[in-house]
Amino acid sequence: MNYLIRLTQAAAIGMALAACPSMAFDGWKLESSSAIPGKNSAWDYVSLDTANNHLFIGRRGNGLQVFDLATAQVIQTIAHTAANSANGATLIPEFDLGLSYNENGTLTPFKLSTLEAGTDIKLGDELDSAHYDAFSQRLVVNMAAGESGTDLVVLQLPSLQTVGAIHVSAKKPEHAEADGRGNFYLAARDENVVYRLNVKDLSVTAKWPTPGCAQTNGLALDAANKRLFLGCRGNASSKPSFAVMNAETGAVIYTAEIGAGNDEVVFDADLKRIFLANGVNAVLNIFEQTGPDSYKHLEALGTQAGVRTMVMHPKTKKLYAVTAEGSADYSKKITTSVSPSYANTFFPDRFFVLTYAK
Repeated sequence: MNYLIRLTQAAAIGMALAACPSMAFDGWKLESSSAIPGKNSAWDYVSLDTANNHLFIGRRGNGLQVFDLATAQVIQTIAHTAANSANGATLIPEFDLGLSYNENGTLTPFKLSTLEAGTDIKLGDELDSAHYDAFSQRLVVNMAAGESGTDLVVLQLPSLQTVGAIHVSAKKPEHAEADGRGNFYLAARDENVVYRLNVKDLSVTAKWPTPGCAQTNGLALDAANKRLFLGCRGNASSKPSFAVMNAETGAVIYTAEIGAGNDEVVFDADLKRIFLANGVNAVLNIFEQTGPDSYKHLEALGTQAGVRTMVMHPKTKKLYAVTAEGSADYSKKITTSVSPSYANTFFPDRFFVLTYAK
């Protein structure tokens, strides 16, 4: 009898543990690696057009490259973007519109359906990235900073007419997301803060510090639970970390250590997973959301040096990232604020699209 009781209890415990999501281990791994020809070139952001199965890669001197997921090949480079030095693209399917944001201070509009480019729009001498707010149907562009901070240039869609600017004191505005209800959140790396903006009114509605999160860089949003997920690069007194912020109050409710060199943060509401790509330590940290204020560090997948930007396919749940084989040439300038050995030279034909899956 005792044996049967113990056996029943053991089976019940086993079933409970199997059903408990907090005990999960996904086992993410590299599924494929596709080499893309091209000259020595740095890169930045990637974005995904699921309707046409296209991955857009901001490959700077090589331009905005269109990678076809079905054939695993680059099928086109958007016109003008190699000369303009594409940093990435913002995709707005409701207007059949893509916008390459370029280091020379221009935007290059193109049609998602045909990949045909329009006339470049000059906004300034230099810019970093652009973000879309569907609520106001406006585009927010991170321009180069001035002495007193940064003017975020705002354009109305689909006309692409400039309607004004929002000034922030940050000189390193980074990732941003809108909640679809009028709030636009922006991470500021140099100030260790998150801004809440109203893009329609062109105003700053809140500026929240991020204690325990130094060099606030990556940002993703859980709109349903009103939580912000922050990737923090760290500094001399604070380790690189993942932080969760209440998007209504600005309170930081959770922090955990991650790898160095964070850039991208991806949240998938279906999987309840947060992914942080960290290019210096070449690690992908994965967290599980067990509740709005409850998180568990599931795993840390070793990737490759430079894997720092990525995007997830909402249906297949595959992650697409990019990197290149490179070296730090100490005769040239190195971005030591990221790492004393941060690569500044990349070898021809050694650029890769990496696919990660469970």
